Amino acid sequence: MQLFQHLRWFFRRYWYTYSLALFMLFVVGIINMAIPWTVGRVIDHMLATHNLAGTHLYLLGLCVAGLIVYVLRYGWRRMLFGTSFKLGNILRQQFYQRLTCQGQAFYNEHSTGDLMARATNDIDAIETAAGEGILSGFDGFLTFTLVLVMMFIFIDWRLAALALLPFPLMGYSFYRLSNTIHRQFRDTLDRFSTLNEHSQQAMVGIRMIKSMGRETIEKDQFDQIAEQAATSNYQVERSEAKFDPIIKLSLGAAMLITLLVGGWQIHENMLTVGQLTSFTLYLSELIWPMFAFGWLMNIIQRGNAAMTRLHELLSLSDSIEDSGKLNADGYDIQIKQLTFKYPGSKQNSLKQIDLTLAENQVLGIAGATGAGKSTLLQLLMRYWETDIGQISLHQTPIQHYQLQQLRSLFAYVPQDSFLFSTSIMENIRMGRPNASDEAIYQAAEVAAIHDDILQFPQGYQTQVGERGVTLSGGQRQRLAIARALVSNSPILILDDALSAVDVHTEQKIIRHLRTRDSQSVIIVSHRLSAMEHADKIVVFAHGEIIERGNHQTLLEHDGWYARMSTYQQMEQAMGDSYE
Repeated sequence: MQLFQHLRWFFRRYWYTYSLALFMLFVVGIINMAIPWTVGRVIDHMLATHNLAGTHLYLLGLCVAGLIVYVLRYGWRRMLFGTSFKLGNILRQQFYQRLTCQGQAFYNEHSTGDLMARATNDIDAIETAAGEGILSGFDGFLTFTLVLVMMFIFIDWRLAALALLPFPLMGYSFYRLSNTIHRQFRDTLDRFSTLNEHSQQAMVGIRMIKSMGRETIEKDQFDQIAEQAATSNYQVERSEAKFDPIIKLSLGAAMLITLLVGGWQIHENMLTVGQLTSFTLYLSELIWPMFAFGWLMNIIQRGNAAMTRLHELLSLSDSIEDSGKLNADGYDIQIKQLTFKYPGSKQNSLKQIDLTLAENQVLGIAGATGAGKSTLLQLLMRYWETDIGQISLHQTPIQHYQLQQLRSLFAYVPQDSFLFSTSIMENIRMGRPNASDEAIYQAAEVAAIHDDILQFPQGYQTQVGERGVTLSGGQRQRLAIARALVSNSPILILDDALSAVDVHTEQKIIRHLRTRDSQSVIIVSHRLSAMEHADKIVVFAHGEIIERGNHQTLLEHDGWYARMSTYQQMEQAMGDSYE
């Protein structure tokens, strides 16, 4: 019962609803036990008197009992299943909260498809166990106990003992079968995660698949994964199907023993016909407990397998510990002797970085691909932790600040800009939910996207599609910049966020940004023209700063920056000559 150990907190929280539902189940069980006994009394009365006089009261009592059972069944179903639905909702909220608290390292290890599978299939299995599992367990045990009491005490204990001889064998079969289902269902959940991940990647990358003519290859791969998932599901269903014949064989053997022994007892005047009738009715009442026990084993093993997978994530500590208590009262940046390597890597991505940025200054970061520029930005926002060196804001290490408050200081625009499947207006407003329409228009103007938006048929209410699929790369980047600008965060970070726009649009955006004198700006770009106006520029190579200064001083040295600037100017001149 590992599953119920994990869910103790939930049962304690909703003990009253479970108690009320189980009480209703108990009353239903008592009434159900009275019905076979009443039927037996009626039969013996009719055989003794040879008339139907007085039976109408019994029939009326049966009708009233049926009505009460109907009302109580509706009540416990609403209470029990309604509460289990709350569990699914709570688990999904906890799961989502855990996802939002995890850092970049967590998402490097877990795929989107697997996380989606755990949030849907796994939680559904746990929710079923908390509802139908409780029902089948309690009601099955209650009915089984009451039936045994009626058969042993009120009818004949010797007949009852003989009739139950096949049941230990059935219990052993259930135990062996439930262990098999647990193993198979865990494999089914893993296969579903793989299928989910492949489907998610195919849908996101459908345009790339079509452009490369990989439809047939991707279809064959999907068919293979789907076939493996279907085979795994088939193994589970085949194992579950064995419960039914085990139950029917056991109950059939018990019924055969009852009729043989009971008939002999009637012949010997040890049992009446009415008592044997009641006994067979009680024996038929054991059909539900047997199915309930089989269903319980199935549900619990499914829930255990799902809970194991879900608990693996819910029990993970935050990859970024949020233990800070301070709120920032300044946003000047100091970086001292910073060295960092990614988990599992043997090579440092950053080495001995020293850097400062005063408030409202502009910092340009240049360097070749893989030099460590984006790594530095992610460390600045605490997407990763480092043990060597220190990053401070206003002379205070960033670990001392509340994580949410720290990240609210940064308006970050990555190169791969992400847009949500909603309107342009709402995508920009996500930077500041209470932003006015006028503030959104102003941010779009600064990002040089306002005129483009007005050309769309629905303007700012245009739906951008999933991940902004209906927009060009440059439009997506400029919308992401507008979203960052509307947030009014004191530090704006553009991580190669102008790579998909032309030079003229880039210069227009840069001119607009120069007018924002109450914001620090960090610009990472392969186009050196984007950082010509920066107060200071650093050049990275292999995780180290090899050059630093402003645009003019760096041009005076025959270094990487000067050579790259000359090359880009020549490339721009050649491009202009062709236009």
